[in-house]
Amino acid sequence: MIRLPEFAIKRVDRLVAIAVLSSVGLTWFTIVGFDAFMILVRELNDVGQGQYTLTKAVTYVLLTVPRRCYEMFSYAALIGGLLGLGGLAASGELTALRAAGMSKVRICASVVFALTTLTAIVMLVGETIGPYGEQKAQALALVAKSRDVALAKGGSLWARDGDTVINARRGRSRGGEVDLSDVRVFEFDPEGRLLSLALAEHAVHVEGKWTLRNVRRTNFAIDSAASTQQDEEHWESGLDPALLSLSIVQPQYMTLKDLQRNIFYLERNQQDASSFRQAYWERLFYPVSVLALAFCAVPFAFGALRSGGMAKRLFIGMVLALCFYFAQRAIVNMGAVYGIHPAVANLKAGRVTVGIRPRAFTVVSDGTRDTIDAMAELIEPMGAETLIHARTKTGSDIRVVVPRDKRVKIGEALHLVPDPAQTHVFADDGKAVRA
Repeated sequence: MIRLPEFAIKRVDRLVAIAVLSSVGLTWFTIVGFDAFMILVRELNDVGQGQYTLTKAVTYVLLTVPRRCYEMFSYAALIGGLLGLGGLAASGELTALRAAGMSKVRICASVVFALTTLTAIVMLVGETIGPYGEQKAQALALVAKSRDVALAKGGSLWARDGDTVINARRGRSRGGEVDLSDVRVFEFDPEGRLLSLALAEHAVHVEGKWTLRNVRRTNFAIDSAASTQQDEEHWESGLDPALLSLSIVQPQYMTLKDLQRNIFYLERNQQDASSFRQAYWERLFYPVSVLALAFCAVPFAFGALRSGGMAKRLFIGMVLALCFYFAQRAIVNMGAVYGIHPAVANLKAGRVTVGIRPRAFTVVSDGTRDTIDAMAELIEPMGAETLIHARTKTGSDIRVVVPRDKRVKIGEALHLVPDPAQTHVFADDGKAVRA
């Protein structure tokens, strides 16, 4: 019978793990602390708004610290790994370990074991304390800044606008647009009698106006009720969309369970769930991304970090972290534009970046498998040309420049064909890839 070699933890493994974890912990604390301080400075601008005091601003920041720890851990693992292994290399301890017969694979295994254990703990925080603290922080800020808006336990939104009470089951905020789903609008008279009830699939705030979509309104009289059905209805409301956006939990701050529930709900109602799917797969691939980023530090420990001080290691770590972040974001966003599954896009993060200029698109009448389908959301006349801000079916923003005589309306479906001659592909090192 063949026996597999056992991995027994030795004192040298503890030496490597302690060196790496202590550096990761110090880097982690510094990055999260700086990020939290910057958020506190921003929140100080809102102190005095409603009942939002300095104490509540500090409490708000503290409640978001677990979520910030989850987000910053991958960069702390990379920079901390560089500092820890670099310190061992500079002091000659790595050379001594190699001379004592410890292989590079064994040193790497010690680093992986330490970081894998810590990554598991961070993932647990990201699925429990992080989202819980984020929701509590948003609820605290929302209630303190406005007495007319509140969050229910299940996450639904309740708001008051004069004699009108609004309830929304879900909401999304993208840029300056707020989209509330499963909306109920109750209108009362000054004596508290219900005058009308409106049930709408969506309430959207675009370009300074509220619009109810697919709405059924019931007006109540003393001894009768009458119902009407409309595709769209302009809604006169003074609700502040910036304030409502505070009540909307962003997909990247949700747990896997909450993301699954939202994806199921949106797909069942034939709505766009791309942002939730992307956040779902990013969470699933979180440990892979963390460990892949941390592995970038290992080759430098046996070469480039033997000489040079802490400044050199920090510089290398920050450059690697920034390159990884921007490369991953570019690939995931391009995957959304071209309909690549988020799981594939996350696995391929860091391969190439594709750039298409706004004037490189041609608007065609019919959509095919070769077109990029989008919907116009904002029209900006620019003299002889018109700039169109559109959103693809997968939820990605895209900009297109067309001649002035090309008439496009807000909400119109666009079928775009990019010009291959003006489509540019860039490799990880930033150099253009040419055919």
